[in-house]
Amino acid sequence: MCKSLRAAFSACGRREREQEEEEGAGKSREQQGHPGNSQRLGPSVSPSASQARPDPPSVTPAESQGCVLLDCVTLVPSLLPGRMWCRRLAWLLRGPCWQRGSSGRRWPWPRRDTRTEVSALARGHHTAPGALPCAWQLHGDHLELRYRNTLMRLDFVWLRDHCRSASCYNTKTNQRSLDTASVDLAIRPQAVRVDETTLFLTWPDGHVTRYGLEWLVKNSYEGQKKQVMHPRILWNAEIYRQAQVPSVDCRSFLETDEGLKEFLQNFLLYGIAFVENVTPTKEDTEILAKRISIIRETIYGRMWYFTSDFSRGDTAYTKLALDRHTDTTYFQEPCGIQVFHCLKHEGTGGRTLLVDGFHAAEQVLRQAPEQFELLSKVPLKHEYVEGVGGCHNHMIGVGPVLNVYPWNNELYLIRYNNYDRAVINTVPHDVVRRWYHAHRTLTTELRRPENELWVKLKPGKALFVDNWRVLHGREAFTGYRQLCGCYLTRDDVLNTARLLGLQA
Repeated sequence: MCKSLRAAFSACGRREREQEEEEGAGKSREQQGHPGNSQRLGPSVSPSASQARPDPPSVTPAESQGCVLLDCVTLVPSLLPGRMWCRRLAWLLRGPCWQRGSSGRRWPWPRRDTRTEVSALARGHHTAPGALPCAWQLHGDHLELRYRNTLMRLDFVWLRDHCRSASCYNTKTNQRSLDTASVDLAIRPQAVRVDETTLFLTWPDGHVTRYGLEWLVKNSYEGQKKQVMHPRILWNAEIYRQAQVPSVDCRSFLETDEGLKEFLQNFLLYGIAFVENVTPTKEDTEILAKRISIIRETIYGRMWYFTSDFSRGDTAYTKLALDRHTDTTYFQEPCGIQVFHCLKHEGTGGRTLLVDGFHAAEQVLRQAPEQFELLSKVPLKHEYVEGVGGCHNHMIGVGPVLNVYPWNNELYLIRYNNYDRAVINTVPHDVVRRWYHAHRTLTTELRRPENELWVKLKPGKALFVDNWRVLHGREAFTGYRQLCGCYLTRDDVLNTARLLGLQA
């Protein structure tokens, strides 16, 4: 405790005793103690140091069971009358276990048990009167910190490892300098202090770590659970039509940041986006694609022509209808974005089908969460076997149908292709039947007519599809139909969006 607070407390104590003697109160004070293994908020706290205070009241063993979590406050003594200031100062220094009103009577705060206190905090209850912004408590291997509406449990090793001091983190390169393997796995801070905005930790070697409370909320596990990595608008056909999402003109897309940003915002929110007035050639489509990403080289080359000549061993190279699916499920990392541009069609049919896979999966999560979980955990093999002409390939990709971030259950990839799914031999028989039920539930949602968005592609209109989210297909067609397209690397598209200030 700083000298000024000690002096103020002593002065307040003398003034209070004198006034009580004048009033003839002469009443003994009942106190509650504080366990030696529990730390409280204050100017500076040492886990190994005693919690001695000036003029401490006597504490009986039966009373020394309390556990106090004191909220961060700003003292403004000039706004309080003398005696009230003394009372408030005593309350702040001794904690809410020993509180008295201006009448000299004890406030009716019950004795507190450590387990009760932690349980109450876990339920989001306040441990001191009033809606105060911050409270914390040290435990054996972690710091429990409540700031605003987030209760965080921060491991001591984690707190040391993520230190942003100049010796631990290079702000010029945004890279860690601290050797994580050098941190003692049993490390524990020697002192802890919290003010209105910052947590201060002093480690056994004297090193001081500072964390902004807002930074901790944003970067803690508990904070991440409340956040969405990729904001999206889930849609069915009616939702998308009512949104009236505009296409972006090719010149604006290629020559202005505003046009590019509008396109990327549409793409990030809906998983599809259109560019109009594109010259219907493969070369101009390639220029368009390179505006946002490096073109991914695959077994199909960089830019490909797409006709019904069965030049590749794939149903897509026919005039047959294609059910909804995602592409390259047989890659270990399926391609992120697919570009389609219809260069010519002399015939009928051939409309493109688009379905928001995340919207369908969300319905499964609501109706049958146990099936959603099964689809997100059972690993499946997808394969592509080709032996046409000079093309010989046998590719295998492994992964669940639904891929989620484990900390918040947010879906980031759907791997759905009934054409390319290989033999299911990665799970035992008692899981297989349950998986088939879950797959049927998802397929039913994907095939609901209200979820189907049908688009007629035409020369000059390029379509970008998020292959990790939106399933595509087509109806059968007649005549000669030629498309060109390519796959884009997902990381590069997201990087372009972030450079323009978008969350991606």
